Amino acid sequence: MTPILQTLHHCQVTCEHMTIMLSRGQDVHLRVRQLELLRDCADICAYTQKFVARHSSFAKVTANLCASVCEACANECLKFPDPDSQNCGRICLNCARECRVFAAV
Repeated sequence: MTPILQTLHHCQVTCEHMTIMLSRGQDVHLRVRQLELLRDCADICAYTQKFVARHSSFAKVTANLCASVCEACANECLKFPDPDSQNCGRICLNCARECRVFAAV
């Protein structure tokens, strides 16, 4: 698996895990926006993986969109001080950077 595919997969799985974990938490009403962005991020990462893997002519455009969604998700996650949200934010920021690099090549 190429590095961009690994990065996308890692971000997708992390956001899926966070969605499940947070939806079972006591403060779910405070994390509605975070949950929305986590779902969006997981979905766009999965979608982008498919485009990149099959060398679609739209892979770079999709990667740019993915970077934007990952950045939004990261910024929301980083607003929360818990270690899981902080970790997820860092993973999303890394994915956003990798997507931008991929799209620029």
